[in-house]
Amino acid sequence: MTKNEKIKEQFDRLADKRDYWKNKNRFYYSVLESFVSFLVPQNKRVLEVGCGTGDLLAKLRPSHGVGIDISSRMVEIARRKYPDGNLAFRVKNVSELSEKFDYIVVSDTIGYLDDVEDFFRQLRKLIEPNVRVVITQYSQLWEPVFNLASVVRMRMPSPDQNWLSKNDIENFLSIAGLEVIKKGSKILIPKYIPLLSKISNRYLVNLPIFKSLGTVNYFVARPVLFNKIPNPSVSIIVPARNEVGTIIDIVNELPQIGKNTEIIFIEGHSTDNTLDEIKKALAIKIQGKSIRYAVQDGKGKGDAVRKGFDMATGDILVIYDADMTVPPKEVEKFYRLIAEGCCDFANGSRLVYPMEKQSMRTLNYIGNKFFSIVFSWLLEQKIKDTLCGTKALWKRDYEEIKRNRKFFGNFDPFGDFDLLFGAAKINLKIIDVPVHYRDRKYGATNISRWKHGWLLLKMAFFAMKKIKFI
Repeated sequence: MTKNEKIKEQFDRLADKRDYWKNKNRFYYSVLESFVSFLVPQNKRVLEVGCGTGDLLAKLRPSHGVGIDISSRMVEIARRKYPDGNLAFRVKNVSELSEKFDYIVVSDTIGYLDDVEDFFRQLRKLIEPNVRVVITQYSQLWEPVFNLASVVRMRMPSPDQNWLSKNDIENFLSIAGLEVIKKGSKILIPKYIPLLSKISNRYLVNLPIFKSLGTVNYFVARPVLFNKIPNPSVSIIVPARNEVGTIIDIVNELPQIGKNTEIIFIEGHSTDNTLDEIKKALAIKIQGKSIRYAVQDGKGKGDAVRKGFDMATGDILVIYDADMTVPPKEVEKFYRLIAEGCCDFANGSRLVYPMEKQSMRTLNYIGNKFFSIVFSWLLEQKIKDTLCGTKALWKRDYEEIKRNRKFFGNFDPFGDFDLLFGAAKINLKIIDVPVHYRDRKYGATNISRWKHGWLLLKMAFFAMKKIKFI
């Protein structure tokens, strides 16, 4: 009898008691299911591998959910518990599937696999460009505790399994052509202890020292360099307020990229002649470029960016600041990284190359460094410069961020954090793009350091509540 056959036989035998054991450890499963629900948005097409009796898949509220398991008895129970038409439970292996999904969830399952590498290789065949793979697995650190819990009948007896380290799992993903976007650990205390469990599992597990001690390791992964749109078009959004001296130069110097370059100026109720200058720019004819404009309805750069994105027709969206402190030719770097599939969200960083003397004041620089540390920790991805105005992403991903905007609210005057938080929430791969930062060519900054700095601090605490301490 093979290992898989032995595991199937054992889980068939334990299936009728599965919900009994889950109820005995309901606190652990409740926390785990809530966290996976945070990682996987509702109303997506979801595949769960190793679905057991179906509780996690049902909790995710998919538009179409498929759960597969090698145990026919587990699947039979899942079908009886969840007869909903949008959930399907099947006795199948990954290699037998051909459907398309948005998310693939593998929760506490890979430890039982005979060949983890082959599993991920088969799984990779199901993965389209925008699919995300969510994995949870017991921490190797807790192996003695879980084994003891099984011996003393506090945990369901289970077959011998592979106790994989974080590095082991990440390596298997890499071999299969998948890269990790987020990783970490959760659930410091798997049993309910009043007050202590909440403090430990919501707060302490996210802090240094404690963050490697959770009972469960988690990973969110994406396919590497996977893009099917050849030569995508691009829309470059240019919010402009009191920037009359740069408009014509922007039109002439922004590179022509993709099959079409659409430049959209969003005028922000300027007190100089910026709007008139934009209208003059419409007469400039450059092959491969089209120019449009609008006057924003509200106030602030964030409002201007959202209006421009809604007008855009390109496959890729780019934000470019009208002060031209980032050389226009560097926009092509952002386009290339998105178009080639290196990332889903390209975020400019002014803190790599030397700056011109007046390009960033000392207090602004210190503030940017501080917030880069804070938001890298919050978003679980390296963010060196949170306030660089140049950013790029797929329009389809922006539409998903827009649909989920109510999760964070609409109070970011810059637009940077609305996009960064939104990108992290829907599991986009964010990469910093080093840019050269130079003195303004015209006018004075529209940023009030103290007012906006205080708002950013409030946003950081808001994000802690919404995406970190959950």
